[in-house]
Amino acid sequence: MEEIKNIPIIKEISALELPEVTSEQLFNNIPVHQINMGTQEVLKLEFVFNAGRPYEDRQLSARTTLRLLKEGTQNFSSAQIAETLDFYGGNIATPFNLDAANITLYCLTRQIENLLPMLSDIILNPTFPQNELDTFIRKSKSKLKVDLERSDVVAYRTITELIFGSDHKYGYNSFADAYDNLTVDQLENHFAKNFVSGNCNIFVSGKWDSNLIAKINEQILQKMPVGKSEPILNTTIATQPKRKEIIIPNNLQASIRIGCKLFNRQHPDFKKMVIVSTILGGYFGSRLMTNIREEKGYTYNIFATIDTFRYDGLFYIGAEVAADFIEETIKEIYQEINKLQNELIADEELQMVRNYMLGNLLNMLDGPFNVAELIRTMEMDQLPRTDFELLVQTIKTISAEEIRELSGKYLVKAKMWEVIVN
Repeated sequence: MEEIKNIPIIKEISALELPEVTSEQLFNNIPVHQINMGTQEVLKLEFVFNAGRPYEDRQLSARTTLRLLKEGTQNFSSAQIAETLDFYGGNIATPFNLDAANITLYCLTRQIENLLPMLSDIILNPTFPQNELDTFIRKSKSKLKVDLERSDVVAYRTITELIFGSDHKYGYNSFADAYDNLTVDQLENHFAKNFVSGNCNIFVSGKWDSNLIAKINEQILQKMPVGKSEPILNTTIATQPKRKEIIIPNNLQASIRIGCKLFNRQHPDFKKMVIVSTILGGYFGSRLMTNIREEKGYTYNIFATIDTFRYDGLFYIGAEVAADFIEETIKEIYQEINKLQNELIADEELQMVRNYMLGNLLNMLDGPFNVAELIRTMEMDQLPRTDFELLVQTIKTISAEEIRELSGKYLVKAKMWEVIVN
């Protein structure tokens, strides 16, 4: 085999800075955040409304309202919307997260004038046709039936319900009868209440000329209803964590979820706990992967992560294993947590984690669309722009002692829920 002589030089990431982002208040004080950069004439136009679960009066109304926005408007049927997007090479996505409703248009910059009238109608004048709601309910129930046969889905549904409570905005789960109870009136009420000027943020990214913002202002913002809604928050029910086992007939492997309630991005320890979670199970060389996958061979994949919402969050560990390895896997998970709590991480391992996380941040700055996602997260979670710089500094400066202390403070076994779906 020929010897490789020209090995690339490994360099540390020294500087990570957010590109220039312009934010201004337009009509009705609607904030528009602009990332005008890149070399390609492409555009991403995203409207984000505070219209997720914390803002709904009826369960599932937030998600359903968003899904049906582009299924019919005053001037466009669902078929006409699809044909128009196809003709002009555009795409409208309506990704839903628990806190917000996003309406995102991707297109070539030169086609924005042809697509803005339709986008405006979707945002301002949806009609929520009964036949489209019936179709949505039927498809959702069919998907739910399939999902409830998957151990990983059932495990996640269960642990979030246990941590937050079955009636909590972040804890409740969808069931067939909840879909059956949805009505057009509920969707219209949710839309009228929450898709208003005071709930809206706009993120424009890509490459465009100076006229674009004026066109958005004229065709959409000046027509948007004025108002602002407030979240309807309920508290988590304080209960003693325990183990819950669920049996799925003919299941091929077991799903394990172990976790506890944590906090949102505004908590002073959030950034450091992301580092702790990464060390434990946040990348391929993590401790859980090295021990339980590589050394023991109990699973193909195991991970630790922090799910953050605007008003709360949770930490959990997940793995899919054969039934014979359930108890051994759980034992090894707690053993790795115990090591974090009682032993200082070696400098070499900590530096590897620093490099991995800084590399991920570097990817977040690659291109206008990625930058827009980063800015959106900070804006919607009410974080200052300096938060990114603080995260970089935290990754670079966190000490082994802090990691040990935080592990002992938050990853407490007595506070952990255990879910096994077999």
